[in-house]
Amino acid sequence: MTAAQFPEGFLWGAATAAHQVEGGNVNNDHWEMEHAEHSPFAEPSGDACDSFHRWPEDLDLVAGAGLSAYRFSLEWSRIEPEEGEVSRAALDHYRRIVDGCRDRGLAPVVTLVHFTQPRWLSHDGGWTGPKAGDRIARYTEAVLPVLADAEYVCTVNEPNLVAAQPVMGAMAMRGEPIRGLPRPDQEVAEALLGLHARSMDVLRGNVARAGMTLVGREHLAEPGGEERMRAERAAFEDQFLEAARGDDFVGLQVYTCARFDADGLVAPAPELQTLAHGMERRPEALGAAVARAAEVLPGTPLLVTENGIATADDTDRIAFTRDALASLAAAVDGGADVRGYVHWSLLDNFEWMLGYRPTFGLVAVDRQTFARTPKPSLAWLGDVARRNGLA
Repeated sequence: MTAAQFPEGFLWGAATAAHQVEGGNVNNDHWEMEHAEHSPFAEPSGDACDSFHRWPEDLDLVAGAGLSAYRFSLEWSRIEPEEGEVSRAALDHYRRIVDGCRDRGLAPVVTLVHFTQPRWLSHDGGWTGPKAGDRIARYTEAVLPVLADAEYVCTVNEPNLVAAQPVMGAMAMRGEPIRGLPRPDQEVAEALLGLHARSMDVLRGNVARAGMTLVGREHLAEPGGEERMRAERAAFEDQFLEAARGDDFVGLQVYTCARFDADGLVAPAPELQTLAHGMERRPEALGAAVARAAEVLPGTPLLVTENGIATADDTDRIAFTRDALASLAAAVDGGADVRGYVHWSLLDNFEWMLGYRPTFGLVAVDRQTFARTPKPSLAWLGDVARRNGLA
């Protein structure tokens, strides 16, 4: 196995997202969808990992392992439970998490919107409504006191994925097979990029670094699929990277590749699929996606804000992550300005429509007691962080 060293000051961390770990986020759109009749969710989020109360223990796990960063998200529906009513208690709660990171030597990486939105927003136009821009700008202003000591601030999480979801829903309604993430709905994509811009207008000059996070993929073409691959990559990735030009950084969240033939996406072979969404097990996609982003946006700092694998085999998690990091080191050696790597996820948590079955975590969570049990992969990643490289 090849040794690799990462740049001085490189951040090593683990990530969570509010709705997936906090529990009891009863006032957002996803809680409503989880409890709707004929819900597509395998199960409701419920208490999740009870991280709303147990966040100090979570931070202790990150810092105790030897990592140097923690990514988490704010829950808009807690901060603004009704339009125009801002909860001081919620702001104080998230500010304490930022302070808790700093007290433990962790760089806080804070996401403003990680998929969920308040019910009042979803019932009045949602992300594409005419008032959405003003609303996200006001929300961003409200949370500035939380963000004063954040290392990185992420605006809208994975807008390219969010924009692809309406297309996936329509395909499902028509009974069409969904082999991977399709081309985004352009109207939704443009709306989300507009929200990112409105949020950035507030953040610039008020936080250390701000930018968006995107789903990154390695795009591969089988014979006859080259033209289709380029068109899909332009829609799914390049237009979002272009919109981030001039931002302080771009966050990349890479799990897999996308293969195309002349007819579109090609499903991975069953033996290559992971526990989540039929993703292809392809660790080297990380380096390929990062190198591609660096090519489109030369000189723009990049941060790997998510990377991991849903598996019940922690030995395989370590092997996957090692191979992914080796490919990332190659991209850095090739000139990509990468500032850090944040693993998804710290905890086995609520994986949206798939419920709790996919296990991405470096730490297992007992569904009844919420007891945290670190897996060997957490210590392994901590050792990588202490060496700042692969042995």
